[in-house]
Amino acid sequence: MLNQPLTPENSAIVLIDHGVGFANLFRSHEVAAHVNNVVALAETAQAFEVPLIVTGGADDKPSGPLYGELAKAIGDHEVIVREGNFDAFRTTAFESAITATKRQNLVIAGLMTEGCVLQTALGALQRNYSVYLVTDASAGETAEAHQMAVLRMTQLGVVPVTWLSLATELQGSWNNLATVKAYTEILSRRSVSLAMGLHSHQAAFAAGARSASA
Repeated sequence: MLNQPLTPENSAIVLIDHGVGFANLFRSHEVAAHVNNVVALAETAQAFEVPLIVTGGADDKPSGPLYGELAKAIGDHEVIVREGNFDAFRTTAFESAITATKRQNLVIAGLMTEGCVLQTALGALQRNYSVYLVTDASAGETAEAHQMAVLRMTQLGVVPVTWLSLATELQGSWNNLATVKAYTEILSRRSVSLAMGLHSHQAAFAAGARSASA
């Protein structure tokens, strides 16, 4: 249900076709920032043990292999090679992988927003999943194409999020000690402004501790 918090127990993260060939096609986002956000999303899945489903084309196809940083981040995790359908659910291995997660909330990001991401989101809605779109880990041919696809999806009930809002929702509290270290490490690597804030807070805390002990 959309009014319930996303948790590792009720959610799965889906990465659609983050292939190097598409980096030559999208203009809605700056490439380096986009890649950073995609890797942050994959790292979030790993940190919180959220089921992760990854799709891509064959390495010798125009879409090419996955982004190098993403491939490194997920290691030997399975990449489902889709069969040319824009809606990933029309690839049997994909739908089987989604069903196997037993999760009702699908958090989707990918390329292109107006193409396979939109069509896969529609496929998920038709199957009665609750769908969340990670807008800063998706991209379209133009800013307008991306925005209009996002608008269409939101009008149909898809909820827009960012990788950081998702990671923060999964963490829930600084008191969730089991994951707080992994969470702060992702922030330090992937969010420059928040990393500065964390370092400032840590420095102030350390200074206060030294003053108290003097």
